Amino acid sequence: MSFESFIGKRYLRSKQKHAFISLITLLSVAGVTVGVMALIVVIAVMSGAEADLKSKILSVVSHVVVMKHGGAFSDYKNTIENIEKTDGVNAATPFVYTQVMLKSSSNAAGSILRGVDPDNFGKVSKILSDLQLKKLSNIDSKIPQITLGKELAKTLQVDEGDSLYIISPRGMLSPIGHVPSMRRFQVVGVFKSGMYEYDGTLAYIHIKEAQKMLHMDNAVTGIEVRIKDIYKAKEISDRILSNLGFTYWAKDWMEMNQNLFSALKLEKTVMFIILTLIILVAAFNIASMLIMMVMEKTKDIAILKAMGATDKSIYKIFVFKGMAIGSLGTILGLVLGLILCILLKQYQFIDLPGDVYPFSKLPVKIEILDISSIAISAMFICFLATLYPARRASKLNPVEAIRYG
Repeated sequence: MSFESFIGKRYLRSKQKHAFISLITLLSVAGVTVGVMALIVVIAVMSGAEADLKSKILSVVSHVVVMKHGGAFSDYKNTIENIEKTDGVNAATPFVYTQVMLKSSSNAAGSILRGVDPDNFGKVSKILSDLQLKKLSNIDSKIPQITLGKELAKTLQVDEGDSLYIISPRGMLSPIGHVPSMRRFQVVGVFKSGMYEYDGTLAYIHIKEAQKMLHMDNAVTGIEVRIKDIYKAKEISDRILSNLGFTYWAKDWMEMNQNLFSALKLEKTVMFIILTLIILVAAFNIASMLIMMVMEKTKDIAILKAMGATDKSIYKIFVFKGMAIGSLGTILGLVLGLILCILLKQYQFIDLPGDVYPFSKLPVKIEILDISSIAISAMFICFLATLYPARRASKLNPVEAIRYG
């Protein structure tokens, strides 16, 4: 054990002449503890929210969407073959997309209607179960099939087996003008993505039924693509376009949700900065405590210097004491923060309204990088707080200190 560490530990264990200094020490430890704990919990919740949103979005939205300039196109089978040959692509499926009005016997609601191919849609998206896809594939039924989001079904007050009407603005011209088309469908499934926005608006039917209703013949709106590495979506998207040519355009999942994830990242950064101010306040307490201790230990410092202690040694003693207080607060904050995160994750005792938030339970995700960043930031702030008091102590003149101390 070094001389500086030995003296520093003695100062930590010894009772202060002034109880006020001991109180500030406790407040400093408590301040760092609360700041670190709050940071860990908030950042873990923000990371959990980002991961949860990403998972739910990718269960509904494909990794890459390929469309053609000018609208719908009919040569999609060759296009799918070319896309699936692209390195990094797992599967591709066509889709038809439109906005419609759904009307049940008791209510009506606007909806986003997607026509999908049940035979290969499951390879690209996991929003519908195998059973729901199997029911949708039954195009020989007298009444065509439809699958609704949970919240949309609740709004329409329908369940499996009930019937509803799809009213499309793309109707036909008649002697009295433009007439919307209307067809009867039977509800064969209700899905839940966990995202209120999707569950409250999406409806799925067979792609053939969608083409028939929208008078699209054999054309489709676009092609959904599933890739192997979601974080290489932009690179693979560019690769697909280079193979298909300039007549096509593509968007990856990061582009489609750029605003959402940018907002989450900004919010996470802002919360980190705001909650770091708690640690900063605690750091001021550490600095105040050390300055008062320098004033209290003036004679001790003078005697140590008279015995041969260098300015550097005195400097280290007070840095050691300040860092010891900062380390204790940081460790306690880490332990309490992690315990609280585990409790939140395990028991999920905080319920959130689904129509306000995209998740019903508070999501928590503990990331080692976040924990490390918080601990390093807290220790660095505490270290900065020790510099001025330690420098002041090291510059004391031993003769003047003994004479007037």
